[in-house]
Amino acid sequence: MSLSSRLQRFSEPETLRMAKMGRELRAKGFDVIDLSLGEPDFDTPEHIKVAAKVAVDENWSHYAPVAGYPELREAVCTKLKRDNNLDYKPENILVSTGAKQSIANLIMALIDNGDEVIIPTPYWVSYSEIVKMSEGVPVMIRTKAEAGYKVSAAEVEAAITPNTKLFMFSSPCNPTGAVYSRDELAALAEVFRKHPQVYIMSDEIYEYINYSGKHESIAQFEDIKDRVIIINGLSKGFAMTGYRLGYIAGAPEIVKACEKIQGQITSGANAVTQRAAITALTTDLAPSKAMVKEFEQRKKVMMKLLAELPGVTCIEPDGAFYVFPDVSCYFGKSDGTTTVNNSDELCFYILENAHVTTVTGKAFGEDKCIRIAYTNSLPKIEEGMKRIKEALAKLK
Repeated sequence: MSLSSRLQRFSEPETLRMAKMGRELRAKGFDVIDLSLGEPDFDTPEHIKVAAKVAVDENWSHYAPVAGYPELREAVCTKLKRDNNLDYKPENILVSTGAKQSIANLIMALIDNGDEVIIPTPYWVSYSEIVKMSEGVPVMIRTKAEAGYKVSAAEVEAAITPNTKLFMFSSPCNPTGAVYSRDELAALAEVFRKHPQVYIMSDEIYEYINYSGKHESIAQFEDIKDRVIIINGLSKGFAMTGYRLGYIAGAPEIVKACEKIQGQITSGANAVTQRAAITALTTDLAPSKAMVKEFEQRKKVMMKLLAELPGVTCIEPDGAFYVFPDVSCYFGKSDGTTTVNNSDELCFYILENAHVTTVTGKAFGEDKCIRIAYTNSLPKIEEGMKRIKEALAKLK
């Protein structure tokens, strides 16, 4: 069989691969605890589910406009003004089948063969792979735990070359939970003012899951706003992962380019989901805020349990729902049967010996670490971490 060479440019997402392996073990009868997938274990808020049911009853069952229903694009603008004090018009908005498609649309619309894309590490697993699919060149800036896993303006400026086309980052960050302050974003904006050829992708999907205070967007700096493309969606903040709804906010030229690509791949996003999304974006955020409070409680428990693992260090996340501990103290150790040499092998060791799924840090650009999600219930988190502690204690 002769398959496309494109398949050799990128890898399967480790987050999905580990979840798949966990499901396979569970199907064999093992009690597997999932601490790998970035999916809230909460149900979609009731008022949003009601809106979806009403949409079905009202026969929103036909093809939707490629860019999204006008009412939804207007609702996104309302949300951006309400939550972020950002002024956008419907022509600045494109609705897609999840934020991952929004990112793919953007990369395909911007990146040509050889274009460089700067990505601070650790980063969400698909950033680099989507760039590779589009024949771009990922340029990684490795950040440090002591800097809160945040990139500095000086580091970004040093990485920019005449071939740089895009800078990609997230705040709050997956996997580290790092949140950029207004001053930190202002310093980055100052760099981008000097380099008008560079676009900025600001992934804000974890916007509401923020424990440090007000969310700040780099799009607030008006003189670079036309080069900023905000990525957001409903999966994380509204517990709507399966609904698949993401969107971009950017310059009309970028939006039209992404719409042209989307029109040849998926066309418009799910009609019922779009109607439910109007309600989600324009009504009470109390359920989302309650969910964040529960995540914050889980984070405190998770940090306490991590502190009980000898040699493991971890910065406390300011956002999202992951911890990203440095577990390199276990590399080179063995339980007498298996020797662990890197984060890949440690995750497999934990899965096989503790029946707990985690994700290798290598997938995020930092092999010293693993990602653990606290998107499961507190009892499951406590049991999962107990199993991990027992499994790691066998490595000598």
